[in-house]
Amino acid sequence: MDVRLQISMVFHLDKCIGCHTCSIACKNVWTDRKGAEYMWWNNVETKPGTGYPTAWEDQEKYKGGWEQKNGQPELKMGGRVLRVLNVFHNPNMPTMDDYYEPWTYRYEDLFNAPEGADQPTARPISMVTGRPIDIEAGPNWDDDLGGSPVYAANDPNLDALTPEQRQEVFDLERLVFFYLPRICNHCLNAACVAACPSGAIYKRGEDGIVLINQERCRGWRMCVTACPYKKTFYNWSTGKSEKCILCFPRLETGQAPACFHSCVGRIRYLGALLYDADLMLEAMSVADDKLVEAQREMILDPFDPRVCEEALKNGIDDRTIEAARRSPVYRYVKQWKLALPLHPEFRTLPMLFYVPPLLPVMAKTDDGLYDTANQELFSPIEKARLPMEYLARLFSGGNIEHVRLALKKQYAVRLFKRLETVGDLDPAQVHRALEQVDSNEEEAEQIYRLTSLPTMDERYVIPPMHREEAMQMLNDDLWEEKGEAGIGFHERATRGA
Repeated sequence: MDVRLQISMVFHLDKCIGCHTCSIACKNVWTDRKGAEYMWWNNVETKPGTGYPTAWEDQEKYKGGWEQKNGQPELKMGGRVLRVLNVFHNPNMPTMDDYYEPWTYRYEDLFNAPEGADQPTARPISMVTGRPIDIEAGPNWDDDLGGSPVYAANDPNLDALTPEQRQEVFDLERLVFFYLPRICNHCLNAACVAACPSGAIYKRGEDGIVLINQERCRGWRMCVTACPYKKTFYNWSTGKSEKCILCFPRLETGQAPACFHSCVGRIRYLGALLYDADLMLEAMSVADDKLVEAQREMILDPFDPRVCEEALKNGIDDRTIEAARRSPVYRYVKQWKLALPLHPEFRTLPMLFYVPPLLPVMAKTDDGLYDTANQELFSPIEKARLPMEYLARLFSGGNIEHVRLALKKQYAVRLFKRLETVGDLDPAQVHRALEQVDSNEEEAEQIYRLTSLPTMDERYVIPPMHREEAMQMLNDDLWEEKGEAGIGFHERATRGA
């Protein structure tokens, strides 16, 4: 057992209101520089939709992530020989049209326009060429266009539906969408790390955050192709690649990342997970529909004495183990089985998990009445306007049962709280609903509290960050960083001459 620590996240999609506050917070903190205009380390997409960059989920086009070949995982973009051949022309690289051409406005047209009968306007100007352009795309161009034949209809995940289901989704009375906020998943088996020719991308050993060393990066951009989530960006001004750093300077001071801290819907949770690195190869080698179970098996119980003993041997201290025990991510992912990884079939073992949304029920009009009657206990789950196959394609490698359990458990919690607050349900029916999802009243109350009424300390359980250890891994000479007695963790403070 090789116990390691990973900072992990959960996004509760049933609470996301699509306000984009997280995107703006990240943009203002990290990507407001020249060359980073098109970078959105955090973006919020509308699903069904093509996302950002356009159709990023289509790995037949972009060749991101891993695939099984001869019983071994290999990069979908090809081996080293193919990567060398593609250095000067990579056919699977996203183009500017897949993102958008960054623009600003010529504001002097407003201030210096001569007097006239027409209202002056500020012309959009390309930030690449400096010439006037017609704006045709943006980072969230398909916002709220759930029924669009141009955007929603081209969602690659719709391939999981039958032609009849696909047609029904776009019937006027069935139109539905939900929001999908995305950041770097800081994967356990990050494809960007494996693909980087210069070794500039690395995974921090102390917390699992994936970073890019700007001094070693040579701008090969293989990471852009290799990342199936397209969360690595190339800065055309500096000639370096950049990505989400999970606001690690904030984490090291006990603060939540900027996008987490600013989240209006309070959908974001952050905590520590202990996992067994010895199971990684096995977890990424199973069939697509078994990937969620295999990834959950990697996550260890922080209350298990043997796990704690092995963690201490690996340098994980008691305070970090205690933080892992209070982690909301552990509860959502491992205990309650409510949160699922995004596209586990990419086999990167992402450490960002999503609680799938409870979507509106599909009803019908009968003699002028809108009939929403539910004859069966969990019929609202089965009658949702978006087929469960779509959500399974997104979150469980096509395994519908994982999505069904997560949705049913959320619905059972709603029934439990409705009985408690309104009292118009049969207690036996509510008890039966909890039993069917392998839950009980105590667990339902815990899920409700953490979902609806969590404090900031409950949403963000940040383990103590030993910054001196991280610095010494990169630089043996710590005299420049010395603040008080002792430097690093190899040379401890001692008395005497």
